[in-house]
Amino acid sequence: MESHGAGLRRVLVLAFCVAGIWSAYIYQGVLQETVSTKRFGPNNERFEHLAFLNLAQNVVCLVWSFIMLKIWSNGKSGGAPWWSYWSAGITNTIGPAMGIEALKYISYPAQVLAKSSKMIPVMLMGTLVYGIRYTIPEYVCTLLVAGGVSMFALSKTSSKTISKLAHPNAPLGYGLCFLNLAFDGFTNATQDSISARYPKTSAWDIMFGMNLWGTIYNMIFMFGWPTASGYEAVQFSKQHPEAAWDILLYCLCGAVGQNFIFLTISRFGSLTNSTITTTRKFVSIVVSSVLSGNPLSEKQWTSVVMVFSGLSYQIYLKWRKLQRMSKKRKPM
Repeated sequence: MESHGAGLRRVLVLAFCVAGIWSAYIYQGVLQETVSTKRFGPNNERFEHLAFLNLAQNVVCLVWSFIMLKIWSNGKSGGAPWWSYWSAGITNTIGPAMGIEALKYISYPAQVLAKSSKMIPVMLMGTLVYGIRYTIPEYVCTLLVAGGVSMFALSKTSSKTISKLAHPNAPLGYGLCFLNLAFDGFTNATQDSISARYPKTSAWDIMFGMNLWGTIYNMIFMFGWPTASGYEAVQFSKQHPEAAWDILLYCLCGAVGQNFIFLTISRFGSLTNSTITTTRKFVSIVVSSVLSGNPLSEKQWTSVVMVFSGLSYQIYLKWRKLQRMSKKRKPM
């Protein structure tokens, strides 16, 4: 009975994590699309300073992680020093800024799908730079994802969707998404390196260090000179409280989502987290399509299915690999 109760609690915690990640990031996606496409006030003005969203989220997540460290650290030390995150902070500042800027040129579903192809530049860099050899199933996954993203990019976008974008330019939008993926790859590699050098580093330490440097860099970028765009963003938020409220909710969703991601990784591992976030991206596309009143075409739905089939197969391959590794360890 005791093991049954423990298993039930584990299932409930997993369901709690799934609900938290889906709720936080799906709603954040809706808010991100709203802020980037909605017109505010009697003059139908658009919020053009989307990079300001990164600064606002950095500040909220910095305060959140500081509070969590004070509550849960219990005076423990030994984690990575705050200055060790400076290089990852640069790429983590530039990357998301490019991802948000891409929303000026492509729709939110197109951006979600393009960013799902993160494995493509990773495999290219691994093959060209490090000489890593991948299996045929891994190449099949990559081809499905690349083909799906390409098909979505080449399919005709509705005139209603184009009218919502500030400056429609699909090649530039997808180019910004690719750069976003490249910078994310460097950020993740640096975080892994820091965790390896400082094994006692907690998730809250990483969250605090990354958002501290993100706040510093974004403050310089947004307010470093008299004509910087941060002043205009603040002025726009003062004139349009509705936009300011959407930005605050966007930041809070990001902070809550990071909490559930850290809880999932600590309790169930990164593979479970990958599965949850992958399915969340698919649901984000559906929700965005329904709420915006811009249903995807059959060709676009086919491309969505291709991408998530490739991602699901990739997760299955990782699961099989973990199963084989665990079987090998048991006899020992």
